[in-house]
Amino acid sequence: MMKKVLLLCFCLVYGMQIFAQDLDTEDVQDTTYWDSGLSFGLNFNQASFSGNWKAGGVNSVAFGSILTGKANYAKDKWSWDNQLEMIFGVVKNEGQELRKSNDRIFFDSKIGYKISDKWNYFGAVNFISQFADGFDFGGDEPVLISSFFAPAFLTTAIGAEYKPNEEFALRIAPISPRLTFVNNTSIAENVPENYGVPIGSRIRTEWLAAQIFMTYNKEITENLAINTRYQLFANYETLAFNTIDHRLDITVIAKITEFVDVTFTSINVYDIDMDPGIQYSQALALGILYKVGNKK
Repeated sequence: MMKKVLLLCFCLVYGMQIFAQDLDTEDVQDTTYWDSGLSFGLNFNQASFSGNWKAGGVNSVAFGSILTGKANYAKDKWSWDNQLEMIFGVVKNEGQELRKSNDRIFFDSKIGYKISDKWNYFGAVNFISQFADGFDFGGDEPVLISSFFAPAFLTTAIGAEYKPNEEFALRIAPISPRLTFVNNTSIAENVPENYGVPIGSRIRTEWLAAQIFMTYNKEITENLAINTRYQLFANYETLAFNTIDHRLDITVIAKITEFVDVTFTSINVYDIDMDPGIQYSQALALGILYKVGNKK
């Protein structure tokens, strides 16, 4: 199994290197072929109540952060798009230990070759995980149910992409192997499904699979932007209506001033290897957002 994993990683890296070698040095240094940007945001929320406050309430402090980046190259028929997204937040309620309020790591890299005005061939790899331990607080004591690389998903894809404009893209990948990692084998004691990884193992490989990957990113106004990402993953060997995985990520950013913004994030997941129901998380925060890029 480990040999297969190493072989897959080698093929991906080798393919990236071949593409990079085909780029002229002048092209790489010429920023006119690149569309890059980086944004970083921080938010802080606090609430306090006097001991005789009749409306009730709990003293709390919350902190959140978001970091997003892109580096997209395009020249002639070739393109290379890279996207990074990291979100983390914590909350401290009076009488409780520090808890996570948000946690996400996402990275996607795609090489495309244009075959028409709206269609490309592509090869891609994306990674999803989290930073910190996750707990179930439903009982008397917190129970560990997730952590960094437990789970983590590394998905590759080869197929065709429909991209009619800069806002919308739809990838259809009939060949899309996926690796699922659970680096902490003790989690299986609290999560019997173990995120689809065989009990006692740290990795599951799904070689025969397909993926649909759709994005819609639009600046609705000068001060309002929405970014959405939908992923469908289907294993041919276990294909059934209830075994198809779905994930929808939504981020809405509304700028109030040059540096102050309101950010809404939502993650919605259906994966029977995690839970038979639909999982969702939402967060709304007011904070500061700093953004830089090489294009206006």
